[in-house]
Amino acid sequence: MNRALRMVALPLIAVAVLLLLLWAGQRSLMYLPLGAVVPPAEAGLAGAGAFAARTSDGISLGAWFLRADGAQRAATVIVFNGNAGNRSYRSPLAAALAGAGFHVCLFDYRGYGGNAGSPTEAGLLLDARAAHAAVAGRTDVDPGRIILLGESLGTGVAVSLAREVSPMAVVLRSPFTSMADVAAHHYWFLPVRHLLWDRYDSLARIGALTCPVAVVAGDRDRVVPMRLSRRLFDAIQAPKTFVTVSGADHNDAALNAGPQLVDAVRWAAAAARR
Repeated sequence: MNRALRMVALPLIAVAVLLLLLWAGQRSLMYLPLGAVVPPAEAGLAGAGAFAARTSDGISLGAWFLRADGAQRAATVIVFNGNAGNRSYRSPLAAALAGAGFHVCLFDYRGYGGNAGSPTEAGLLLDARAAHAAVAGRTDVDPGRIILLGESLGTGVAVSLAREVSPMAVVLRSPFTSMADVAAHHYWFLPVRHLLWDRYDSLARIGALTCPVAVVAGDRDRVVPMRLSRRLFDAIQAPKTFVTVSGADHNDAALNAGPQLVDAVRWAAAAARR
């Protein structure tokens, strides 16, 4: 191989190897099941009860149920986690929602929180169906008053499930149009749109929802740009509201469990009763 040919071939080989590594390891980059689940009391949710939801493919999912403070006929919020951590990381959100008068279910997807299995888009939808069925079947839950709250990656899960179960309302925190759009924003120099297995194409699905939808986004979000959240919002045909959390980045407490997110859940519940 002459020098000129080597100068062309070696960079091409390096790019090909990089693309192969990204293609093969993409799920390890997308799904980050970090940390062990601590007991509810240690997570600040002393009143939460543990239960399990069983998926149609036989996986048992760990979950917690926290009853609302002093509420008799509360709506129930099921939280669909983002791509990192486990249910104990969402304890501040659960506490805030319970304090606002909502029952709350926190659960972990397959491969998270000590659950068996490996996460995929199809698998997470099976998990979402199982969690919803388990919550809707509880004697202390009104199955007609269940709100789906998705955060980041979990917004794609929540939107997919909402098309099947007709929830009371949907709340989407840091949602995106599709995972392909998010990946293209961060890896603009690579053909990531052609590499992704799990695409979470919420833009193609959101128009089918008929229940109220609240979108909450941070204007400093460096993971999911707010323009993607706004574009998804524009495609919603149902009653809707867009809430901007000023100065908030993707993992800031104000965006994850702050009063504007709780108020968005209140708005969604009230809009559903109109």
